[in-house]
Amino acid sequence: MDSFVLKINKLTKKYKNISVLNNISMTVKKGQIYGLIGLNGAGKSTLIKIITGLIEKNSGSMELFCEHEALKIENSRRRIGAIIESPALYENRTVYENMHMDRIQKGIPGKACIEKWLCIVGLMDVQYKKVKTLSLGSKQRLGIAMALLGEPEFLILDEPINGLDPIGIIEIRELLKKLNVEYGMTILISSHILEELYHIANYYGIIHKGRLIEEITADELNERCKKFIHIKVDNASKVAVIIEKKLKTSNFNILSDNIIKLYDYIDDSGKVTEVLVKEGIIVEQIMPMRENLETYFAKVIGGLQNA
Repeated sequence: MDSFVLKINKLTKKYKNISVLNNISMTVKKGQIYGLIGLNGAGKSTLIKIITGLIEKNSGSMELFCEHEALKIENSRRRIGAIIESPALYENRTVYENMHMDRIQKGIPGKACIEKWLCIVGLMDVQYKKVKTLSLGSKQRLGIAMALLGEPEFLILDEPINGLDPIGIIEIRELLKKLNVEYGMTILISSHILEELYHIANYYGIIHKGRLIEEITADELNERCKKFIHIKVDNASKVAVIIEKKLKTSNFNILSDNIIKLYDYIDDSGKVTEVLVKEGIIVEQIMPMRENLETYFAKVIGGLQNA
């Protein structure tokens, strides 16, 4: 059986009889980058706070590193590093001072760990700068470095790329991949930026209105987010008939604005163009595309009206 770092079964959390989490069951296996996907208010932060011991559940069970007794779970939390919502930083202190104070607070012996993790997250060159002078991306990397001080086996990050510019997002993405591959760290990362999680995670849990409605591997997601040929023409109904007769396939969908999604001939769009042009069709656009994570997420939660 695959080893796991976290297993949750039928977990529920209520505030004044309002269910914030409802019967959640999920498993995070060792070595995974688990992407927890959900809209703002879906219950992601509440779930993470329960995992890290900041709030109590109302019912259900949780195992952490195969421990299920309350005291043993609390001891196992020492093997977790976490940033919840945003890192707590002293803006008028230097990067190094923030690391040093956090090290003392956590009771971590020796100062060597400070330079080690600042080097890994790429902040050695700014270690003596005050935090208030850093970019948002660098502050986020500092927060991650502080979460790594105790050399955790399980890293939990709540919306770590929220508000970052494209360069900052890429930096955090590459850092998390490095921690996972080179240091064998299991990572749980929550976000509502679905397309970005697509580039990071290898397993996904979709949470909506307090319910975990699906868990799916990256391979399964790729299979469901099919590739297709995007075709925009002057007359989609006419083109549909041509595709069925000349290309001998009905594996397509007709959308509004005379757009067709063709799920065959993915690697031979030139043939599709040739056939349509010979039939006198004006082809305005034709290109291979893939349905992205946002599209799939919207389908799973019941359509764009719920997104």
